Amino acid sequence: MLENEFERIYWAKNQYVMGIDEAGRGPLCGPLVVACCILPIGYDNEAINDSKKLTEKKREKLFPQIIKDAEYYRFEIVEPVDIDKYDIYHATKRAMDHLSRSTDIHKVTLTDAMPLGRNDVIDMIKGDARSINIAAASILAKVLRDHIMMGYDVLYPQYEYRNHKGYGTKRHLQLMDEFGLNRLYRMSYRPCQIRQIRLF
Repeated sequence: MLENEFERIYWAKNQYVMGIDEAGRGPLCGPLVVACCILPIGYDNEAINDSKKLTEKKREKLFPQIIKDAEYYRFEIVEPVDIDKYDIYHATKRAMDHLSRSTDIHKVTLTDAMPLGRNDVIDMIKGDARSINIAAASILAKVLRDHIMMGYDVLYPQYEYRNHKGYGTKRHLQLMDEFGLNRLYRMSYRPCQIRQIRLF
């Protein structure tokens, strides 16, 4: 069960909490997806946890439930061209900052270990395992990104995105060597830099 130490503090003051998290910092291709979520004050759902600790089936089941229950949620999708332009850290930070300012709801914002340099934002180490709002955002981001990569699998079936979701698995690297790189790849990432570039 999540600790929710900050939720307890701010909920006691009848104040909303926004959680922000991302999915897709590590993959070699595809977008970075960042999500924010504001759950109702006092909200409880024991099934919600860090998305990495949940099975795909559980995440898929929780996704519509979180959207239904949330007071507010929103996504930022950062394409590979912008990841290459800003680098993954700053691209993530920019998206989280945009989301933190995306609503006029009075709230405190919690991020998963991403400092935004503002007094109304708290960056929490392992926040997705400590805050239900961050955990909910992590589930939203992960499920949406997986769905996007499944769509890309239809467009580029030779890369088998349905299996590895763009991460640098041994099989994925083999397919990159065989077919070259398409428009989805992050050219600033070393495994992409060292391979023959064939964009299409």
